[in-house]
Amino acid sequence: MEKLPLPTEPRAVGTARHIDDYAESAARYVQTGQQGAANTQRAYAGDWKRFTAWCHEHGRPSLPADVPTAAAFVTSLAEAGKKVATIQRHCASLSKAHQLAGLPTPTDDRQFRVLLEGISREKGVRQKQAPAFTLAYFKRVVQGIDLDRPDGIRDRALLLLGLAGAFRRDELASLDIEHLRFDDDGLVVELPKSKTNQKGEAEEKAIFFAPDRRSCPVRAVKDWLELLHQQGQTSGALFRSFHKGQRLSRRRLSTFSLNEIVQLRLGMPYTAHSLRASFVTIAKLNGADDAEVMNQTKHKTTSMIRRYTRLDNIRQHNAAQKLGL
Repeated sequence: MEKLPLPTEPRAVGTARHIDDYAESAARYVQTGQQGAANTQRAYAGDWKRFTAWCHEHGRPSLPADVPTAAAFVTSLAEAGKKVATIQRHCASLSKAHQLAGLPTPTDDRQFRVLLEGISREKGVRQKQAPAFTLAYFKRVVQGIDLDRPDGIRDRALLLLGLAGAFRRDELASLDIEHLRFDDDGLVVELPKSKTNQKGEAEEKAIFFAPDRRSCPVRAVKDWLELLHQQGQTSGALFRSFHKGQRLSRRRLSTFSLNEIVQLRLGMPYTAHSLRASFVTIAKLNGADDAEVMNQTKHKTTSMIRRYTRLDNIRQHNAAQKLGL
């Protein structure tokens, strides 16, 4: 019979850490998990700053804040004409600050919830949304861009990619040249992170060739890349700003600048978010089902697709056309 090997002494792999040594790292991971997306953090920081200033003005402690203080604060926001969505976001920032500090959250109180319900009923909860444009209007705008100017080549690529990929503006702004992969079918864009993908799991968007070269997102991106390569830019930020005189800079377009470009090209009241909303609306009008739309937008629920669909025209997508009368 073959003998089993005798156990050997374990080899030293370094000094073992005491369990308490992990506490600091664990606390950091917990805080990262609670903080959320970068845009959300910035919004919460601004809301918290307003709350602490209000507390200082009224001689109330902000952390921890008691229920009467939180109630008085949101009442002041309501009476100042703030929208329900803005008030709800302020409540979320209060809650997050108390969670991060390991303190009871005043906004969880039952009477406080009743107060919020009353504010919502009186003010209404309809949130202003970025409008969607028609495909015909979008194509007219894109095909009318002056491509003799470098910023025209950039803006055409930005608009077409933004619509075809249903991108959020922070996703567009954060794209690098390395995130693009071309093949015979078009373009695959890798998303290292997104609002619904905070862990950095692999996530991709497919962009397809369009029959009309003037409104083809794949060819538009290739044209922009060719200009970047001519300037010696073969890596890093995809969408960049220009110095005066159409001189390309190395500076990545901010989300604010990206929004300004969309408004400049498409006109008011459209915003960068209109690209994403219009993708959903146009796709649904053309017969796409929710699963197909979600495969591109990366929404997690069909309820969000319904929220994003801008079908304000009563004759659009109306079953009355299918009665057969």
